[in-house]
Amino acid sequence: MTLGYLRVSTDKQTVENQRNEILNYCNNNSLNGKVEWLEVKMSTRKSERDRKLDELFDKIKSGDTVIVSEMSRLGRSTQEVLQTIDKLMSHKVELHIVKQKLVVNPNNKNDFISKAMITLMSLFAELERDLISQRTKEALKARKALGIELGKPKGTIQASKYDEHKNRIIELKELGLSLNKIVKNHLEPVMGKSNCSVQSLSTYLKKRGL
Repeated sequence: MTLGYLRVSTDKQTVENQRNEILNYCNNNSLNGKVEWLEVKMSTRKSERDRKLDELFDKIKSGDTVIVSEMSRLGRSTQEVLQTIDKLMSHKVELHIVKQKLVVNPNNKNDFISKAMITLMSLFAELERDLISQRTKEALKARKALGIELGKPKGTIQASKYDEHKNRIIELKELGLSLNKIVKNHLEPVMGKSNCSVQSLSTYLKKRGL
C-alpha cells in the first residue's frame, strides 16, 4: 500500500496542494499504484493521537510506503519528527519526503546520510519557527511601546452569517414581522435551527445599525 499523509494546521487551510505534490511525485517516480489518503486538519500543537498519527500506524504494515509533501508534516519539533520516522522504520515502512527529496529505507540501518540530513533539516525548520515567533513578539512589543493599539481597529465590522440574508431580513422587518417570526419562518429553513436565533439576529441588526 502507498499512503499519502496529508496534514494542515487549521481548518482554513487546504490539503489539496499537498495531495497534488504527492501525486506528481508518484507519477515522476514510477509509483503509479493506487494512493490511499490519510487527511488531518488539526493544530500542530495537538497531541500525537489528535493529529491521528496513531491512525497512520494502525493503517500501515511492513512493506508499505508512506509519502509526505514535506518533513514538517511529521511533527512540530525535531524530536517529534525523528520519533515518527523511527516508528515508521520499526514498522518496516519506506518513507518518501517530497520537498526534501529524501527516501528513508527501513532495510538500510546504516543510512547515516539520510538520518543526518533529516536531523539538520528538522532543526532548521524548528529554528525558523522560533525566529518567526520571536520576531512577531518583538514587533508587537515595539508597536505597543509606540502607543499603537493592537488588534482590530475600533468600529471594525466582522462578516456575519446573516450578511447573505441581509436584504431579506430588512424587507421582512419593514413588513412588520417580529424577529421571532423572521427567525422561525424564514431563516431557520435556510440556515438551520442551530445557526440562527432571535438574540444573535438582534445583535447583528444593532451592529449594522438596522
